[in-house]
Amino acid sequence: MPQPETAKDYYSILGAEQDALPGEIERLYKRLAVRHHPDRGGDEEAMKTINEAYGVLRNDDARRAYDAQRLPPRAGATFVAPASAPGAKADAISGRIVGAVLCVVVGLALLLLVRFQYMWFLWPLAILAAFVVLLGVLMAHAALVFAREGFAPTHPARRYVWAQETAFWSAVGGGIYGLYLLISAI
Repeated sequence: MPQPETAKDYYSILGAEQDALPGEIERLYKRLAVRHHPDRGGDEEAMKTINEAYGVLRNDDARRAYDAQRLPPRAGATFVAPASAPGAKADAISGRIVGAVLCVVVGLALLLLVRFQYMWFLWPLAILAAFVVLLGVLMAHAALVFAREGFAPTHPARRYVWAQETAFWSAVGGGIYGLYLLISAI
C-alpha cells in the first residue's frame, strides 16, 4: 500500500468528518465512486484520488498513520472559541418568557371562549386549551431554570432553588385557583 500523502486531505475528498465511522466512510466512498467512475463517464483522475483516500481511511492502521502525519496547526495559531453577544442570553430568556406567556394567553382565551359561550359540545377545544396552558407553564418553568443556571454557583439565585420553586408553583396554583373562581362565578 502506498504511503499516504499528507498534503492531500482525504477527509475532505470523501466529504467525511475526521471522527467518521468506517461504515460512513464506506458509504461516502460508494456514493462518490458511482458518480465519478470512468465507466459511467466520470473523471479517471478524480476516481484515482477517491480510491486513494478510501484506501487510507478504511484501514485503521493506515488511518492512524495518516492522522499522525497530517500537518499540525501552525505555530502561533490559536483556537478562538466562538463567542456570543452579551445580550444573547438575555434574548434567549426573554424569548422563552414571551413564548410561555403567549401559550398561556392563547390557552386561557380558548378556555374562556368555550366557557362563556356555553358551547360545551366543544369540550375537545377546552382540553386542547388546558394542554396549551400547561405547555405555557412548563415553558415558563424552563425559562426560570435557564435563567438560574446562568448565575454563578455562589449567587443566591443558585443557592435558594427551593424558594424559587416554591414561589413559582405557588403562583401557578394561585392562578389555577383564581381561574377556577372566575369560571365558577359566571
